[in-house]
Amino acid sequence: MLSGVINVDKPAGMTSHDVVARVRRIAGQKKVGHAGTLDPDATGVLLVCLGHATRISDLLAEQGKCYRAVLALGATTSTEDASGTIIEEHDASSITRDALIEVTERFIGEVDQIPPMVSAVHHEGQRLYDLARKGIVVERAARRVRFDAIAVLDFTPGERAAATLDVACGKGAYIRTLCADIGAALGAGGHMASLRRTRVGRFETESESSVTLERLQEDGAAAHIVRPSDAVSFLPERRIETREIADLFNGKDLPAGPGASPGALVRLTDDDDELLALATVTADGARVHPDKVFKRE
Repeated sequence: MLSGVINVDKPAGMTSHDVVARVRRIAGQKKVGHAGTLDPDATGVLLVCLGHATRISDLLAEQGKCYRAVLALGATTSTEDASGTIIEEHDASSITRDALIEVTERFIGEVDQIPPMVSAVHHEGQRLYDLARKGIVVERAARRVRFDAIAVLDFTPGERAAATLDVACGKGAYIRTLCADIGAALGAGGHMASLRRTRVGRFETESESSVTLERLQEDGAAAHIVRPSDAVSFLPERRIETREIADLFNGKDLPAGPGASPGALVRLTDDDDELLALATVTADGARVHPDKVFKRE
């Protein structure tokens, strides 16, 4: 069974579940998942995890993300993107590039966002997007999210002005809501016309690891898989000696080694750089406690 992460360049028109199903067929194995959903109309980085790498998908999903979005000004929609119906229109011809930049800068840092009705957030046991399909709109509590950078790459003025934005953000931020909020702050309304995710953690669209589904079908999954240890290379590493492996697989704490930070999450690897476990450094910094142990396959 293959274990690792594939950096799929998701095409428009497929759900994240569709991509997982396609990779499952290509790899010929059932144990496949993804780290961080992309909307069907969105393209770009979708991390597909195979084998025991499915157990690091939550960790990968928490990594910083970058998006390239087209903001359409002058119209708000029911879904905050181009797939919805227009519910309000304004003349955006008075908006300048400088005014747009000034407003976008207000959103850099921690801000409160109200999740869109087409999101996967749960409400009383149901996904918001399931309620939205039934025409049901419910009150949603605002959530604190983080935007690290918002750059205006280009701007086209007019009644329906448009801009291309590069956005770097943390987990849980909605780019469609950012576009709608920017439009509202400009007094003209706005929505997200298109979206491409360009980076998740160390994985980018413009990198050797990025692969289309067509290329993956031609080459096979094994040709494009990133080993679990490399996928979580952002974590500090503790190399496990051969004599310690049995204790590790029995769930025992091990010496932390020099320079360990209390409470830090570390990756435990063997001499072949195979990921054996994820572990937390104890409060005194002396030992590591295994949280997730990956048995050899």
